[in-house]
Amino acid sequence: MAHQTNVDHAFLAKVGFLLGLTLFVIGAGGELIGHGMYGSLPAWEKTLLFDLEVVGLLIGFFSPILFGIFLPLIE
Repeated sequence: MAHQTNVDHAFLAKVGFLLGLTLFVIGAGGELIGHGMYGSLPAWEKTLLFDLEVVGLLIGFFSPILFGIFLPLIE
């Protein structure tokens, strides 16, 4: 017997992209505002903001590919 799920792939792709975009904007904006207001940021803040940018890019690029293209094809 076939098992069928009702997963809204389009919604998940959009939300994943917006989550990635939000993380990227927080990381890049925090870095720009932090350097503008305080000059030099501590190393842990630079690392945190850089990691937010990288994770945001990865989520933003791979979420539409995964939820919009790959998963609908294998269902």
